[in-house]
Amino acid sequence: MNFPPEYQKPPQSLGDWIINVLITKIPLIGFIMLIVWAVDKNTELNKANWAKAELIVTLIGFLIGILIIAMVGFGFFMNFADKIDWNSLD
Repeated sequence: MNFPPEYQKPPQSLGDWIINVLITKIPLIGFIMLIVWAVDKNTELNKANWAKAELIVTLIGFLIGILIIAMVGFGFFMNFADKIDWNSLD
């Protein structure tokens, strides 16, 4: 049977996946490696798709975190803004 070349390779072993996950847990290097694995044409198809999914989930989490921090910060500001005498700041 003639399978496409990406299906002729053996799948990654469990040890390889553990190493991949451990690399992605390193703060800045992990994010850079996810980008490399996602866009590199020589990366195995499953690994590239996993890296793309991880990037999407990471970016969504980052945006949600920024949104929560902004809402909490705005809430603190609005709580204390009423107590400030804005006319005395001139």
